[in-house]
Amino acid sequence: MNTVGLIGLGAMGAGIAHTLRSHGYEVHVCDVRPGVADAFVTQGGVAHANPADVAAACAVVVSVVVNAAQTEAVLFGEHGAAAAMKPGSTFVMCSTVDPNWSVALEQRLNDAGIHYIDAPISGGAAKAASGQMTVMSAAKPEAYAAAGAVLDAMAGKVYRLGDSAGAGSKVKIINQLLAGVHIAAAAEAMALGLREGVDAAALYEVITNSAGNSWMFENRMAHVLAADYTPLSAVDIFVKDLGLVLDTARASKFPLPLASTAHQMFMQASTTGFAKEDDSAVIKIFPGIELPKGKTA
Repeated sequence: MNTVGLIGLGAMGAGIAHTLRSHGYEVHVCDVRPGVADAFVTQGGVAHANPADVAAACAVVVSVVVNAAQTEAVLFGEHGAAAAMKPGSTFVMCSTVDPNWSVALEQRLNDAGIHYIDAPISGGAAKAASGQMTVMSAAKPEAYAAAGAVLDAMAGKVYRLGDSAGAGSKVKIINQLLAGVHIAAAAEAMALGLREGVDAAALYEVITNSAGNSWMFENRMAHVLAADYTPLSAVDIFVKDLGLVLDTARASKFPLPLASTAHQMFMQASTTGFAKEDDSAVIKIFPGIELPKGKTA
């Protein structure tokens, strides 16, 4: 019962693996990038070559990959986890996906005798590593009975939002609507300040202590001040996530003017050449400004 599998050791997955280890779990991992899983062995984990090998060793498998396509590959691709999972095992899906896709996946796995938890996550790499991230979950009671303890171990807050898949993914994309709009608005505000000749560090200090602050302004504009666009969360993540938001709203003809504008801003940043940079690089679409250069040696 103290063994858990984790597939995907990116910024969030690596933090979750560390947190589960700190809670006494033997964590079995794999990652498509050569050497990444092996590096986790030095922290006390167990490395495997592929998802099937992880699934064969664990009754609970947590997937922390980017999107639905990667999740499909984890489950049903070559050496996929689904065929190796024993009846009664549980698959925990932590990606941001179309809620309808998540509903369909639950049925597909249930038909194979596998429990499923729709469990998107939020909070960033630091909170994942410290066990303080948020899980927005929805699952059948038997799935929670089988893997609820793993969810509680890997996160500071676990919300149980429904007794079948879909609600977790719906709440996550609503969160992403706000996150994307807040980043875009933060970038716009900082860009205006730069255009008007305001000292960037002073502006950051004032805003983060005033009513206009947001978690995203405080977090992402610190990246801009440091001129550090290392992709903890890349521009293209919000091209994808805000696209999912708009697809969901479009299906019910619901207007989302702010999300639409933010999506266009991330699209522009992506096509201008900043797709793989940190999402704060959306500020680079604004003309006529000189961005901070960070600290010099």
